[in-house]
Amino acid sequence: MTRILANDGIHKAGKELLLEAGFQLDEEHVAADQLAEALKSYDAVLVRSATKIRKEIIDACPNIKLIGRGGVGMDNIDVDYARSKSVKVVNTPGASSQSVAELVFAHLFTGARFLHQSNRKMPDEAQQKFGSLKKTYSQGVELRGKNLGLIGFGRIGQAVARMALGLGMNVIPFKLDNDEVKIEIDFFKIKDASVVINMKTDPFEFLLAESDFITLHVPFPPGAPPVLYKERFDMMKDGVGIINTSRGGVIVEDDLLDALASGKVAFAGLDVYENEPKPNKAILEHPQISLTPHIGASTKEAQERIGIELAEKVIGFFRRVEREWESEGE
Repeated sequence: MTRILANDGIHKAGKELLLEAGFQLDEEHVAADQLAEALKSYDAVLVRSATKIRKEIIDACPNIKLIGRGGVGMDNIDVDYARSKSVKVVNTPGASSQSVAELVFAHLFTGARFLHQSNRKMPDEAQQKFGSLKKTYSQGVELRGKNLGLIGFGRIGQAVARMALGLGMNVIPFKLDNDEVKIEIDFFKIKDASVVINMKTDPFEFLLAESDFITLHVPFPPGAPPVLYKERFDMMKDGVGIINTSRGGVIVEDDLLDALASGKVAFAGLDVYENEPKPNKAILEHPQISLTPHIGASTKEAQERIGIELAEKVIGFFRRVEREWESEGE
């Protein structure tokens, strides 16, 4: 019987599919220092972002045939090394796009209308200073007509673009891998909004200089350099809003704090942090930062889709392996 460890759990819909297919599934979380030993008893391991599958674990467990990542980014897995050892690596890139995109706009609306600040102040001050609070938080801005820079234009970036164009925003897309940004014109043809592609300047410099808001949707593999830091903040408009729902580390947090202090950045919305699960206290306490605890893909709908898609890929892989064994035995 094929044994699978879902070390970060799996939605019950995915669990049911795996059990119905005849797999043995264990969901008890194994600590990092015990994982290599534990995996010697399994044929596959399924993870989210919490568990890391590095070279050492792959070498220690030659019995592992598949590593499954519930979600998009696979920077917590040494993917190339695993594949060089003939270990199948799969993820669920499309299952969480809608949920992450909606969280981007939750942070955008929050920052644009000071919701994070007013929610902190209202319980203690509203009964005595309601008028003062109203005056303080009456200088918000609309999103309509503003430029939204998208650093990363994969499935999540495109889901964000759909919502932005529906709100009447202008979208400036950029792919860090320098591949051409391909846009289905009919798909994005919405009245009073546009996709902006500048052919005269460096596209990344154009995005930094022209965006009113910037949101990041990029992976962050081990050893990768940060994407936003002081010199790039200096290139932005004064009062820009920054949203990061991708990976901690793509923004240099100390440089972000300096940019907030100078007014270069008006607000930030962060779902991910350099130091998880213990983010920088200065980030957590900053009044101009809207905070969520790495929940971009954590909606009921996304979790169900992730569980189902991951289970279907696991089942499909092992069914193919079984057919290959059968054909070799004929």
